[in-house]
Amino acid sequence: MNKEKNKSDRIRYNILTVIVYIAGIILLMQLFNLQIIHGEEYRETSNSRLTRETVVKAARGSIKDRTGVELVRTETGYSVEIYSTKVSNQELNSAIERFVEILESNKDEYIDNLPISVDPFEFTEKNEEAQKKWKAENNLDENYTAEQVFDKLKERYEIEEEDIKTARQIMAVRYEISNKGYSSTKSVTIAKNISNTSAVQIREQNAKLAGINVVTEPIVSYTSGNLASHILGYVGAISEEEYNERKDTYRNDDIIGKDGVQRVFEGYLKGTDGVKQVDMTVDGAITSEYISEEAIAGSDVVLTIDANLQKVAEDALEQNIKDIAAGEYGEGNEADARCSSCNECEYWRNISNGKLSRL
Repeated sequence: MNKEKNKSDRIRYNILTVIVYIAGIILLMQLFNLQIIHGEEYRETSNSRLTRETVVKAARGSIKDRTGVELVRTETGYSVEIYSTKVSNQELNSAIERFVEILESNKDEYIDNLPISVDPFEFTEKNEEAQKKWKAENNLDENYTAEQVFDKLKERYEIEEEDIKTARQIMAVRYEISNKGYSSTKSVTIAKNISNTSAVQIREQNAKLAGINVVTEPIVSYTSGNLASHILGYVGAISEEEYNERKDTYRNDDIIGKDGVQRVFEGYLKGTDGVKQVDMTVDGAITSEYISEEAIAGSDVVLTIDANLQKVAEDALEQNIKDIAAGEYGEGNEADARCSSCNECEYWRNISNGKLSRL
């Protein structure tokens, strides 16, 4: 009985040994195939393609009145970002020039934080101490004039364009991406909320626009203009202080509630960003992209106010302010003087005129 059991164990052991050897041989053959036979081909493919992760911005939640009417909602917009690629400065400058041409042809704007204007050359920042600080931060001589700074940056970015307007356009984008520190894995946003026409044209000309990519992003929209503006509040770019306090859940280019309901219920309205994988060639042409992690929209907030009643109240208040300003409720100069010195009326007048607006 024991002999039969031992014989059976040896058979199983031999079978297992054979399986392990076969698996090892298969793995070695596959490794030989990958590294020796097709190694050069796979190396070329790897060197010509880069995979990058980009953030998919989550939509903020809607703000509704008690009947479900949307007072604030999120719409889809388009932004443009750029990655560092293995192209020359001349090719990069050419791509930026074409990118700016597309935006301007559709009356869209790119991000321009370069504090120099041309024709005539001058600094947009008039404070001399602020100018010196900016020059020091950008490794420029503090005694340089605006024209000298322009010439220095033109040389630094290897801009060959002779037309100063076009050269400044290229310089503004180069300054933005240099200032924000873009790389092959970290993008820099160079335009926001562009038109659908510009987005389509940029995508169509992707092969000529090294590293430039169009991304969709949520845009906060107020459906009723200034209605209940003092209640709803507004959103804006996150400040450095806010980012330092919340960097575990926010990015430095996020928007955040600044006032009113937008601020109080920020934790509910903010969604969770997703992740998108973008495959590019080394010269910046996009070959494919796909969502690896879906974005999750923020929660809706329902208020106790009624939008229709709020509008009636604000319209009546606006009309009364106009009547007071016209002197219909006062007699003589004394009444007019009392009205003109009323801070409360001035506050509501600013609201009705749209001076207290939201971003």
